[in-house]
Amino acid sequence: MKKRVKLTFPQQLIKEPVIFTMAKEFSIMPNIRRAKVTETVGEMVLELEGAEADLDKGIKYLKEQGIIVELAEGDVVE
Repeated sequence: MKKRVKLTFPQQLIKEPVIFTMAKEFSIMPNIRRAKVTETVGEMVLELEGAEADLDKGIKYLKEQGIIVELAEGDVVE
């Protein structure tokens, strides 16, 4: 199963390996579709692939870390 999500990282998490940790702990394959990082905020659109239960646990983990997680559909054209 695949889910596309938009993540907004607070300043204190920008340099932390939360995506790597989530991917490893919950057997999720992340595919970065778009990313923008500044000194104060990080935004990322990811396509996550894995079992539905693992995806749900991984998304819950990200939220528990303080990351804002929103469902995103399709590619963003800028």
